[in-house]
Amino acid sequence: MSLDPAMLARLSGLKLRTRAVVEGVLSGLHKSPHQGQSVEFAEHKEYAPGDELRHLDWKAFGKFDKYYVKRFEHETNLRAVMVVDSSGSMGFGTAGLSKLDVARVLAGALAHLLVRAQDAVGVALVARGRFAEVPPRAAATHLTTVLDALESAGASGGTELAATAATLAEKLPRRALVCVFSDFFDPDDEGLKRLLALKRRKHDVAVFHLVDPAELDFPYDDPTLFTSMEDGGRVEVNPREIRESYLEEFTRFLDATRDACRAADIDYERVRTDEPLDEVLLRFLGRRGGRL
Repeated sequence: MSLDPAMLARLSGLKLRTRAVVEGVLSGLHKSPHQGQSVEFAEHKEYAPGDELRHLDWKAFGKFDKYYVKRFEHETNLRAVMVVDSSGSMGFGTAGLSKLDVARVLAGALAHLLVRAQDAVGVALVARGRFAEVPPRAAATHLTTVLDALESAGASGGTELAATAATLAEKLPRRALVCVFSDFFDPDDEGLKRLLALKRRKHDVAVFHLVDPAELDFPYDDPTLFTSMEDGGRVEVNPREIRESYLEEFTRFLDATRDACRAADIDYERVRTDEPLDEVLLRFLGRRGGRL
């Protein structure tokens, strides 16, 4: 059974929500053609000449008739950073969880899968003037530190993707998987371009574009006072008069963000905050052959 956000909202705390999504993902991967690639051997690699024989896993040999050696933290071949937009607009939500809640669960679930594979994972919580970082590590105990950081994040302030990209470029000297969770409501058109430019620095960038169903459908009829969650600005409008133009403009924004990612050869995933989150990650992993 897939886990929709309304169901997850009834679970108390990020750790429980993350664990539920991870269990859904692993169950889905076991049913997929990719199960042998990233699930069965998540903590092993196939033996190659030169590997330490003392690290051979004889139980794995008995089960699969192949030699596998256990991997350790210093052997990790992947560093990943979960970049979570914690600006004010990410606090919006009408489907049980806010955009920030969904971002935290997705980032936490990916972190769990990475740590399970003994890869190094860290997190960066970003907004205008803020960059709170937990550097990547591969230790199993590090997952608690990552989840605690994600759970402590609150939505406030503006979005500043250009500054985020500059800080990441400085702090990630080695090639890394950079997963960005944001609604991309940035007044600076250059912000997204600079973030995507991390690809040219040999980083593997994946974008999770968070969208609430109310932003897609604009389900308002009576005169409404809208307040910006980032700068406090207010405007009162008659939704019936602006619905068509709003939907056209918002669709252009979504398409432009997607097209910019594709043009930069960036993995793009649009995420509705009312859809099952294990299915979101299964789509993401499916494009990658079951691997992160």
